[in-house]
Amino acid sequence: MSMNDPLGDMLTRIRNAQLRRRNSVATPGSKMRARVLDVLKAEGFIRDYSTTEYGNGRSEFVIELKYHEGQPVIRRIARVSKPGRRVYASVETMPRVADGLGVTIMSTPQGVMADHEAREKNIGGEVLCQVF
Repeated sequence: MSMNDPLGDMLTRIRNAQLRRRNSVATPGSKMRARVLDVLKAEGFIRDYSTTEYGNGRSEFVIELKYHEGQPVIRRIARVSKPGRRVYASVETMPRVADGLGVTIMSTPQGVMADHEAREKNIGGEVLCQVF
């Protein structure tokens, strides 16, 4: 079965696992997903993730979710740019999530990064998702 939006699938798996209070969730591996997970880890939204290689170029990520006082650290995670409608933003039009408390994850020419890092480097790009 082909998947039209792998990144959206990963975000939905994270959202559903947190609703069920799971400690971890598995998702198929890809370079884009790994870069987004790196940003989520650096920003403190997940504990960590590990990679399992199955051969033939297939891999799987096991994401360790993070909770604070019984509540998920990620309150809201939403895909912005979708396969049918790509959303791009320059440095001036880059959205802020919850007055800077949340993070917008951007795909820029210099790699996948958080919005505050893209502002520091003065580069825009595709708005992948927003996390709060």
